[in-house]
Amino acid sequence: MDKTVNLVKLSVGTESVETLAAWQAEYAARWPDGLPRHVTRMWPKRETEILNGGSIFWVIKGQIQCRQRILRMEEVIGEDGVRRCAIVLEPEIHMTQTALKRPFQGWRYLKVEDSPADLSGTRKQEEPLPAELSQALAEIGVI
Repeated sequence: MDKTVNLVKLSVGTESVETLAAWQAEYAARWPDGLPRHVTRMWPKRETEILNGGSIFWVIKGQIQCRQRILRMEEVIGEDGVRRCAIVLEPEIHMTQTALKRPFQGWRYLKVEDSPADLSGTRKQEEPLPAELSQALAEIGVI
């Protein structure tokens, strides 16, 4: 059986899962199939593992808060003539347990076993960590 791997990506400028969904809905309308996409310069080398059921986990305000299943990857040539990868996403956003994440550039691979679990259907969000606890975890390098 083929392995599965996820991606983790900062959602820069996003204030909440709701603003991520609104932004995606606005830009998804530009594509013929109406599906949301994340366009990146680099093509993931582990494409086969990602397309084997992988998701993109979104970091919002320093915490992984949600994920979307990755459907496929498409080549997109920008107006500048540069080849890019459009990561085509399932429109449904799944809320996850929160996980603190330090800032980073681009996207990173995220092992399935290290990925936050989805919240149950009755829970829409987790309570945020108290600021003091969050700061203490950051100071010791946990986040």
